Amino acid sequence: MSRNVLVVDDHHNVQTLLAEFLSGQGFEVTCASDGIEAFSVLEKQDIDLILLDIMMPSMDGYQFISKLRKESSIPVIMITAKQQENDLIKGFDLGADDYITKPFRMRELLVRMRAVLRRASPKIPQEAILTAGKLVVDKNKHEVLLDNDTVDLTPLEYSLLLTMMESHGQVIWRAALCVRLIENGFSGSEATLKIHVRNLRNKIEADPNQPDYIETVFGVGYRFAKEVL
Repeated sequence: MSRNVLVVDDHHNVQTLLAEFLSGQGFEVTCASDGIEAFSVLEKQDIDLILLDIMMPSMDGYQFISKLRKESSIPVIMITAKQQENDLIKGFDLGADDYITKPFRMRELLVRMRAVLRRASPKIPQEAILTAGKLVVDKNKHEVLLDNDTVDLTPLEYSLLLTMMESHGQVIWRAALCVRLIENGFSGSEATLKIHVRNLRNKIEADPNQPDYIETVFGVGYRFAKEVL
């Protein structure tokens, strides 16, 4: 299910840039030019996350957050050119969940958005053990078995494997997996991703050149081919 994001910024070029990027990442995006217009949107739509510029006419970001927090806990990420500690503290004291300073990288924004949305989402119990063919992942133990033998994976390899198994049968875009690299503190380049996928295949595939588990979808990304139970 797609998440609804409200972009509040008085610069239309910023609105357009964020709307195009986030729409391409699967988000539904609505834009507002100031806090007053943003509240009008909130009266009509269910919003999951707000990206909020601080310096705006009519009602600035601080005024918006202050009023919003009297009636809603919708997560807010401040987008600000201000980098003074007191300005950031003021935003957090009023109820902001995170911030990012201009100019920013889109991938960094995406990582911050997903982290905030995860923290805000109710915890849904998930199956602790995933099984695909001879491969078993125990999420409670953080353990991977192949034909009953332990497979030693790096934290990143484990994260990539878990991501693909939980989306088995679906194509995962390289960009989405690169974001997972960033979340785990590694370079998010596609060249780096290929290396980690290759290393993961060497550990779980009988023949890494003809993989049974992790298929390459050329020009797009990867797919976990086995059914996961």
